[in-house]
Amino acid sequence: QPQLVDSGGELVQPGGSLRLSCAASGFTFNYYRIGWFRQVPGKEREGVSCISASGGNTTYTNSVKGRFTISRGNAKNMAYLQMNSLKPEDTAVYYCAAARWGTCTREADYDYWGQGTLVAVSS
Repeated sequence: QPQLVDSGGELVQPGGSLRLSCAASGFTFNYYRIGWFRQVPGKEREGVSCISASGGNTTYTNSVKGRFTISRGNAKNMAYLQMNSLKPEDTAVYYCAAARWGTCTREADYDYWGQGTLVAVSS
């Protein structure tokens, strides 16, 4: 059955870098757009970035532009979020998600979700 497993979150100092990974199985990965979302406890989940099924188009929320890079490897059924110059306000649980149709930032359009991985940015 369809599954996404996200990983790579950990405690990092401000200014540091992390790479989150999203491993997909049980569905035709290269038919699906991949999005990364994040959520701070007590706040709504926020769309961070997404990448088209082919990998040719990417989108970023303004607060991460120039610092985060989304990518995917369709041959390996993997997606990634490279996060550089991390700030304390990037602290959140990060989720990858897969959507067959719809728009990049609309959560309701995503069919499958990972379990989340915690990124904590603190000195």
